[in-house]
Amino acid sequence: MIRFENVFVRYDGSAGPAVQGVDFTVPEGELVLLVGPSGVGKSTVLGAVSGLVPHFTGGTLRGRVTVAGRDTRTHKPRELADVVGTVGQDPLSHFVTDTVEDELAYGMESLGLAPDVMRRRVEETLDLLGLTALRDRPIADLSGGQQQRVAIGSVLTPHPKVLVLDEPTSALDPAAAEEVLAVLQRLVHDLGTTVLLAEHRLERVVQYADRVVLLPAPGARPVLGTPAEVMAVSPVYPPVVDLGRLAGWSPLPLTIRDARRRAGALRERLAGTAPTNTASAGTASAGTASASGPHPCPADTAPAEAPAPRRFLRRRTAAPPPSTPRPPAVVASLAVRRGLVEALHRVDLAVAPGETVALMGRNGAGKSTLLAALVGLVEPARGSVRVGGVAPHCTAPRDLVRRVGLVPQEPRDLLYADTVAAECAAADRDAGAAPGSCRALVSELLPGVADDAHPRDLSEGQRLALALAVVLTARPPLLLLDEPTRGLDYAAKSRLVAVLRGLAAQGHAIVLATHDVELAAELAHRVVILADGEVVADGATAEVVVASPSFAPQVTKVLAPQQWLTVAQVRQALSS
Repeated sequence: MIRFENVFVRYDGSAGPAVQGVDFTVPEGELVLLVGPSGVGKSTVLGAVSGLVPHFTGGTLRGRVTVAGRDTRTHKPRELADVVGTVGQDPLSHFVTDTVEDELAYGMESLGLAPDVMRRRVEETLDLLGLTALRDRPIADLSGGQQQRVAIGSVLTPHPKVLVLDEPTSALDPAAAEEVLAVLQRLVHDLGTTVLLAEHRLERVVQYADRVVLLPAPGARPVLGTPAEVMAVSPVYPPVVDLGRLAGWSPLPLTIRDARRRAGALRERLAGTAPTNTASAGTASAGTASASGPHPCPADTAPAEAPAPRRFLRRRTAAPPPSTPRPPAVVASLAVRRGLVEALHRVDLAVAPGETVALMGRNGAGKSTLLAALVGLVEPARGSVRVGGVAPHCTAPRDLVRRVGLVPQEPRDLLYADTVAAECAAADRDAGAAPGSCRALVSELLPGVADDAHPRDLSEGQRLALALAVVLTARPPLLLLDEPTRGLDYAAKSRLVAVLRGLAAQGHAIVLATHDVELAAELAHRVVILADGEVVADGATAEVVVASPSFAPQVTKVLAPQQWLTVAQVRQALSS
């Protein structure tokens, strides 16, 4: 169905090829997983299938890519639309209509399908992806994960022969990710759909793959094999494979079930040993507050003009943090409305200096809204929010940025210079930091990004690393991150964890909204689970995630009932 014949792609102005020597076949009715570190060319390979490379990206493509017999170099994306359905890393760039139901129907309208067929397929897709309750909602009002499901649904309705998916579960909660992957598996097994997908969260998808294509390094020739064969040599691998390597299991397990069957001896070795916390507790208690009604802005603190979100998110001050010690964040009885929906209801949260809190929950639970309230982008309907002792929605941006920094889900909101070097130089000036501070953070988070690279030409993971570095340069007392590992491979995530642990050790408070249970296990002191805008669990990470089938990390599931969270904990216990 898909054939790569010695494909070479090089973009204009780049120092070397994005990919080369790509030569493999994806048969009809198979799910093939494309893996590799960030920036090795996975999105380029996917783009060559849909015709986006080179028709929209430019550059040089040598070799041949055919889909259902059509050469993608001589067929533009619109000439492949009846065969190939594509969902990129950024669902917002995919949408062309305003509401969920219209978006699901749009692709079929473009292909001229009959109205009764369109209606039936829309209903089927709404049910498959759990979108029925959202059918009339504006897409702009949905959470990032909900938008991801709509984007996937919009390419399913035309029933393409080939699906090309770039990070399809990156913005989904664990349950929603399982639902989407189950749908893809059903399409492959029952309808013969061919699926080629790239994904960094291998713990979610590797067990569904028929074969795996590994791109080990930029420009390197791919390695093709079964999931077990490739995971044995891959530089990127999920925690269950890491645990199997540590324990010496052969063949390596790909699923929790396989690992549990082999884990008896390992559990015996670990019996009586207490896991060492990968993150120490916060250094102080932030306390709590109570409030029963909205807190209007005092006349002398209200900004004269509401800040533009883009300028507000990007810090523009060199002023130091306030000298008077204050709790980084205190939220009391908070309610927030988004149109007709009450996105948050009676939320209480206190964050201590040096503490890392992971906000978790289903898509649409209110995680991003809570971060928006902490940074002043939304106004409380009831209750109060205090960040560094001030109400953020009442505080002028130049004063608020001394207290809090936000890395949003879309890193492009923070990036507007023409090169990585220019972004870093601006970040250093804005933060009053020594020249080179931001660039050092970029190199630490994601090595290999060139100074003259344009941010728009970076992969999603590389853009996120750059945005993180821009915000971290100022080292704000309260750091907020919304899905910070989206698009990051395991090595980049490990470097991010190290940076954030260092900030927490220096007394910075960190609140991150994430669906990445492995990140929460590695980094968070506390986990707060939201459901329908309310806090339903708040406690130490081990206590909360071990008790939750949905939010437990892979190591916990393998070694239960023992309360291990990470491979690092197990490795340390075995070596001591």
